[in-house]
Amino acid sequence: MGILQVLAALPLALDGESATGNSTGLAILSLVSMVICYVGLWALWHFVFREKSRSRRKRRNRD
Repeated sequence: MGILQVLAALPLALDGESATGNSTGLAILSLVSMVICYVGLWALWHFVFREKSRSRRKRRNRD
């Protein structure tokens, strides 16, 4: 079972947990997903939208 399948099944495993008042698992899942999103946005900016990356792509197109 791949890591993506485990992460996709995790919200299903936590179903109803917030209704009982114990939402620790849901809070951890939310925190992990926010961190993954911020890391993804940083990587997108770093490798695609940064000025240094743009200049490299322009140099490759000229050659």
